Amino acid sequence: MDAKLEAFDVYKVETIGDAYMVASGLPVPTKNRTRHATEVASMSLEIMSTVSEATVPHIPQERWKVRIGINSGPVVAGVVGTKMPRYCLFGDTVNVASRMESSGKPGMIQISSATKEALDAYPEFLTRERGDMTIKGKGQMKTYWLIGHSNGYRGSTPQLLLTE
Repeated sequence: MDAKLEAFDVYKVETIGDAYMVASGLPVPTKNRTRHATEVASMSLEIMSTVSEATVPHIPQERWKVRIGINSGPVVAGVVGTKMPRYCLFGDTVNVASRMESSGKPGMIQISSATKEALDAYPEFLTRERGDMTIKGKGQMKTYWLIGHSNGYRGSTPQLLLTE
């Protein structure tokens, strides 16, 4: 995953357990202007494409199943700790992104309305409405699937996308 990040303007914030958090527009906020959502979306599609072809080394008949969640918005960033300092992100935007991942489906990229609105300026990103979901700590939220890019990767099976 780290090697994939190099191709995009994203910053790996941290890994905790099986979670891998990245952000765009940080730590230099004006570096990619308004393309934060497109950088994270493009990276997510690339990871899904790569993972869909990978096998589990000791169980070659098994495929990796990754869920990705994306949310867009303001965050508070800072260095936490003195013994082992680390760069952390805080705020509702981070919490909703985590909920997008945890309430998603394996092999899918679930995005919030805020990310959908940011991607609407770039019609090459293909999305489909998932509908209203109960998101822990937020209540009902309209969510979407990021299903592909007109120049490349197409997401999971259309049957899942039509029924979800």
